[in-house]
Formats: sequence, C-alpha cells, structure tokens
Amino acid sequence: MADTVDFDLDAYLGRIGWEGERRADTVTLRGVHLAHMRGIPFENLDALRRTAPSLETADLMAKLVHSRRGGYCYEHNFLLAGALEALGFEVTLLTARVVVGADRIETRPRTHMALLVEVPGDPQPYLADVGFGAIGALLEPVPLRAGVEFRDAERRHRLVRVPHRGPLEMWLLQAHDRGTGDWAGQYAFTLEPFERPDYDVINWHIGTNPRSPFTQRLYVQSVDAERHLLLHGRVLTRTRADGDVSERELTTEAEVRRLLDEEFGIEAPDGIALLS
Repeated sequence: MADTVDFDLDAYLGRIGWEGERRADTVTLRGVHLAHMRGIPFENLDALRRTAPSLETADLMAKLVHSRRGGYCYEHNFLLAGALEALGFEVTLLTARVVVGADRIETRPRTHMALLVEVPGDPQPYLADVGFGAIGALLEPVPLRAGVEFRDAERRHRLVRVPHRGPLEMWLLQAHDRGTGDWAGQYAFTLEPFERPDYDVINWHIGTNPRSPFTQRLYVQSVDAERHLLLHGRVLTRTRADGDVSERELTTEAEVRRLLDEEFGIEAPDGIALLS
C-alpha cells in the first residue's frame, strides 16, 4: 500500500519519540500507536485554505515528520500505515461514518479513515486509528472483538456490532464518557478494503468543499498523559486526565499563532486567517 522506498522509518520513529523494539508484535503496535498520538498534532490548516493536502508518502514525511506541522485523518493514518508496513505488519485501509452527534448512522457519509492491522502469528486483527480528531479517539489499537471493554492508556473503548442493510457486519466504536458514565458512539465501519484512489476523492471533498466542517474553522488537538487540548475556532478546551475541563476564548490572530507554537508545536504558515 505505502511507498516504502520514500518512507524513512528512522525519521518517523524519531519524530514520535519511539525508542522501543522494531518488531511486528502487539507491544510495538501499541507503543508506536500511542507515541504517534502523543507526538504529532491533529490540525486542519490546509483545509482552512480550501486545499486538500497531499497524501503521497514523501509529502507526508515532509509535512508531519520533518516540519512542525500535523494533519488530519488521512495524513495521520497513511503515515502510520507506512510505518507499520515497514515494521512488518499487514494493513488494510478502512473508511468509517463519524456518528458523534448523529441520530442515525446512515445520515453520515464515509469520510473517516481507519486501519485494520494484522500482527504476524496473532489470529486477532486490531483496529488502529491515529487520525480521529476527537476526545473519544483511540490512544492504542484495540482487538476487533465485540462487546469487550478495552483500556487504551487513559481511555476506555469497546466495539459493538450494529444492524444495517449491507452484506457486511457493521462495527461501532464506542468511547466511555467519564462525566456521564455512558458509552458514546464515535464511528461505524465495515471491513471492506479501500484503496488509495478512494481517499484521493474523499480527501479532496473534505479539504475543499465549503460545506466541509474542516474548511470553515480552525480545528487542532493534541494529547499527552496529562491532558487533551482542543482548539476549535476561537475556543480552547483543556480536558485533564482526571476529567476536569476548562475553556477560554482567544481574541487575536497573534494569540492563536503563539498558542499553536507553544502548546501544540505547530508553526502556522504565513498568509492564513486562523480566526473565523
């Protein structure tokens, strides 16, 4: 799937700070996934300029690895897929319907990207995803197993099967809400494999369509062991690991650029309006 000739595994692992073993096993899979989540921010700065970012391996390396930038789901997950394949894992590309805030799964298009990862010698495939821009995102991959609660770093997730009209089983990723104690749906997917050209089309739609949520306002997030940080438009939300939430509103472009630099590790390009 990935162009492994262009993929610099040393540079990628250096960017995310992974110093563990380079083996195709579950320990490495979980460790690299978590390090990626904590090492590279989620951001939509290209889409704010109505530009679909390149998904070519060399361009992903230049932007997410060698620059102080991040990306959104296709960029993150193509980058992770390239790393996992270089490490010896088998990766299948999936698409999903984001259901956060939706009444019915069918009302949402398949615009999210996730990965199904097979570990040599392990009959259980894993759902991996380092590109979901929400506090319900996976921190570590979880086995594709229905009805079982998984603890991935500081978060709790489970997968359930839900009815739908298609021939393949529909899976729903749910995240545990610490505040309410409820399980909240994040996205639904089947195991139908998708190919790179499919994402070229979806990426163009999400990155250029004026009705796309990512072309309308700034959306940036980062996560570490202590907190989840989200900048959505003018509002900065800090959610601590203990569940405490605080918000503040930003008022100037200079303040936003300083925050991106100091809190998210992002150098925003010149000539882009960050506040809407």
